[in-house]
Amino acid sequence: MAGAEERRVKSVHGLAEIKPDPEFEKGLAEFLKAEYKHDQLLELYARFTAGDGVLDAAMRRAIWRATCRRFGNGVRIGSGVAFKHPETFELGDNVFIGAQVYIQGRFDGKCMIGDNVWIGPQSYFDARDLVLEEYVGWGPGAKVLGSAHTGEPIDVPIIKTDLVIKPVRVGAWADIGTGAVLLPGVTIGKGSIVGAGAVVTGDVPPFAVVAGVPAKLIRWRDRKEAPET
Repeated sequence: MAGAEERRVKSVHGLAEIKPDPEFEKGLAEFLKAEYKHDQLLELYARFTAGDGVLDAAMRRAIWRATCRRFGNGVRIGSGVAFKHPETFELGDNVFIGAQVYIQGRFDGKCMIGDNVWIGPQSYFDARDLVLEEYVGWGPGAKVLGSAHTGEPIDVPIIKTDLVIKPVRVGAWADIGTGAVLLPGVTIGKGSIVGAGAVVTGDVPPFAVVAGVPAKLIRWRDRKEAPET
């Protein structure tokens, strides 16, 4: 609204102190890992997916800790979060995963989420070869597409053609806007900003601001104007 007054308040997630998780949670994860097979753990997870209570949240963390390759302290997993191949996930400390996020790994893939990453609700990750470095902010509904069909030969349905997996890398401190889409093979440079709804088809340099479809350089974060094209 025109003329509305803005307010500036302190960050919450980015300034949070990381504290070790309670020992009983770590013990519970070890117990679950010893007593349940991988598929059984995933079935157990379904019982606690939808709730917002303390027990539901604790069980989600315990099951993720029992299944992930690495699971840090202070991780928060919202209701409705779903995943595939969590055994390929590596999560750092103080990671927030919002409600209804979907992370699709692959049995031979790699998904690394660094310390202090914040992921907004309803985001989607093709996480077959994905790295989000530390302090990345991920807007609600933003997506990563890490693979695509070749479409060749043309005399068969595209969905039957080979799938090409390309790594996606998001550098530390970067901020990905609400509803943005990163296409296969892109690298987002350190400290860069991707505008809301942008479709990123190529690499973004560090400390750049990009927006649009396809995304283009708008300016640098030191407020220098983008070069004319």
